[in-house]
Amino acid sequence: MSKVIAVTNQKGGVGKTTTCVNLAAALVNLSQRVLLVDLDPQGNATVGSGVHKGDYRYSGYEVLMDQVSSREALVHVESAGYMLIPADGDLTAAEVELLEQPGREQRLRRQLARIRDDFDYILIDCPPSLNILTVNALVAADGVLIPIQCEYYALEGLTALLDTIRRIQQTVNKNLQIEGLLRTMFDPRNNLANQVGAQLIQHFNDKVYRTMIPRNVRLAEAPSHGLPALQYDRYSRGAIAYMTLASEIVRKDRKAAQLPNAAREN
Repeated sequence: MSKVIAVTNQKGGVGKTTTCVNLAAALVNLSQRVLLVDLDPQGNATVGSGVHKGDYRYSGYEVLMDQVSSREALVHVESAGYMLIPADGDLTAAEVELLEQPGREQRLRRQLARIRDDFDYILIDCPPSLNILTVNALVAADGVLIPIQCEYYALEGLTALLDTIRRIQQTVNKNLQIEGLLRTMFDPRNNLANQVGAQLIQHFNDKVYRTMIPRNVRLAEAPSHGLPALQYDRYSRGAIAYMTLASEIVRKDRKAAQLPNAAREN
């Protein structure tokens, strides 16, 4: 059974796109079939995957406007092995045009339903704002992965996102869950980072991933080469951290899938 995960945080610079690209590559390394949907008009996940404007015919814009099917927009990222629905500046137009469309918040969910069974994981890289594109991602998703930099305003900035998730749950996607909170750019030598990390665990308990993504030069360099860190330097601390995160996610999902069977046996 496949899982759709929206990776979002309305606060920019928290490692959202870095997480999408590197988690996608790490999941492939664990023999998972992965689709990365770039829903950010900046297209950073697309470029960070080594895919450029001339490499694809259709983007997320055409998919959201129902001009092509999601399958027609798929691009294979050869370096990392995952599939991609790319994004570029055209998605900015989709933000405006969707406002006048019926069922505008359901567009992505309907499109992904056509190809969902082809993948084990579908990751959606959301824009750093709570707009109609992010709403489409949350309506399409089973879970939300929230990257958080452990700094002073981290918890305050989380409030608006959690309110949006609750509204989506109450209206159009009652099954939406918080998949997990991921501490990014984490420096254990920083007292504030440790304090904020402890606050997150206090508030969200086991929803906070055990894996923490460190500040890492190789992780920062990889996008300029159009490669995930795993392909750029698989032995770097950043690449190893995302492999650990992928293992944690897959292990957690497999355990959850076995729970109903175990309950019936008892």
